Amino acid sequence: MAENTFTIRGAEIIDGTDKPATRDDLLIVDGYIAKIGSLLKGEEQGKIIDGSGLTITPGFIDMHAHSDLAVISDPQHLAKVTQGVTTEVLGQDGLSYVPSNPETLQQLRSQLFGWNGDPDGFNWDFHSVAQYLARVDAGAAVNVAYLIPHGTLRMLVRGNEEGTANADELKQMCHLVESGMKEGAFGLSAGLTYVPAIYADDHEIIELCKVVAKYGGYYAPHHRNYGAKFLDAVAECLDIAEQSRSPLHLTHCHMSHPNFHDKTDLLFEMLDKAEGKGVDVTLDTYPYLAGSTYLHALLPSWIQAGGNGETLKRLKIKEHRDRVTNDLNVTGSDGNQGGVVNWPAITVAGISNDHNLKFVGKSMIECAAMVNKDVTQFYLDFIADEELRASCIIFSGHEGNVRAIMQDRRHMIGSDGILTGNQPHPRGYGTFARYLGVYARQEKVLSFEGAVARMSGRSAKRLGLKDRGFVKAGLKADLVLLDATTVLDRSTYESPRLPAAGIENVWIGGVATLLGGKRTEAVPGRAIRSR
Repeated sequence: MAENTFTIRGAEIIDGTDKPATRDDLLIVDGYIAKIGSLLKGEEQGKIIDGSGLTITPGFIDMHAHSDLAVISDPQHLAKVTQGVTTEVLGQDGLSYVPSNPETLQQLRSQLFGWNGDPDGFNWDFHSVAQYLARVDAGAAVNVAYLIPHGTLRMLVRGNEEGTANADELKQMCHLVESGMKEGAFGLSAGLTYVPAIYADDHEIIELCKVVAKYGGYYAPHHRNYGAKFLDAVAECLDIAEQSRSPLHLTHCHMSHPNFHDKTDLLFEMLDKAEGKGVDVTLDTYPYLAGSTYLHALLPSWIQAGGNGETLKRLKIKEHRDRVTNDLNVTGSDGNQGGVVNWPAITVAGISNDHNLKFVGKSMIECAAMVNKDVTQFYLDFIADEELRASCIIFSGHEGNVRAIMQDRRHMIGSDGILTGNQPHPRGYGTFARYLGVYARQEKVLSFEGAVARMSGRSAKRLGLKDRGFVKAGLKADLVLLDATTVLDRSTYESPRLPAAGIENVWIGGVATLLGGKRTEAVPGRAIRSR
């Protein structure tokens, strides 16, 4: 019996198009959906599964993931497999590990420790998009689509220094984008509140996006401001897309600042107007009221110039600490969306030094009180002691806006899940099940079919995938079999690594990564290339 041949009898089928569910048989042969429809006894092949009471959907596509190392270091990858994820879009927020050289790769490993960790014994034998994707091709728990990270390009060409790129540097970056696109990348990501991309001007981004557009890719920015200037930042993204003629995908498009509570219509009006001018725009979100990143991201960009080593040196100098303290508490930090830091809203998620375990899960205010320090001075001492390796969770969301944005016709689903750390954000293990269980079944903010479309068919269209993303005969059998009456997220802020309930079987190319709710040993995930 072929390992990728199955007969599923009598399941409800949600095809990823927003259309109402139907009930039918489905046949998987040699990794493809061979037939959808009533099967005679003699037409059954492979393992026969009773699908009565269960639902077949396309495999879920995580449009914004931070599993860049997990997919090639953790064969189990339970966070995503147990949610039904079959493809992740990586290289997000303008920071990942390729393209690089040995020096920049070492800098990136330090800067991104709070996102991805630094696995013991890991083989860092890749420097190009092609080499990274080849590592994925050696076997992974999920498929991978890759975005070229703008901040990484900038670091490779001009380091972590302040200032705009000159003509020669921009030419080098354009060449790197072209190479990455030819090697299979799907577009360009940016992290414009992170060093070094925070120093780039719009002209730089527009020129890079012109290259992306030439190869049919899209631009996926973590834009310049998710705070009081949120709409200005979105307008900037739309202008970049219009001038470069590149499609735009607004990543983790949460609208959390108090100035914009219950004002999502302002966002939708901007997007509608841009569409009227020919801009192709989509967006994704996660269904939580907190975000997560590395803890030193809150620092102003001037103290982060030159990389982590220079930052740690500056943090030892009183005049620099005084200036940072003023930025964080009085004038606002560009690393914190231009605003002052709301210390009670920030909790420690991950640490690298065991003596700091007592701070995990506690707010900055609570941590400072534990050691009888001023909160800002505790923060500066703590990130220095952690050598900028700590991660955090930041509570800042607005439920009404979360619900309104997920109902938009352009909406897709991205977990933004950070999987490392002592107590990471629960979205890594819960995003997809939460959309289905809470916002579709329980709250009925979305239809169940609409939720599935947001995590499959819509995403496949954004990526330009022709061979998956829908339940349709002839497509690759990237599929999920779930119980629509019980699917639900179980991960919490206190216990973030609990797998989702209700996901029964998951297939990639007809090979089961989950059977009966249990992880198999299969690693059928491969790199999906745009070309």
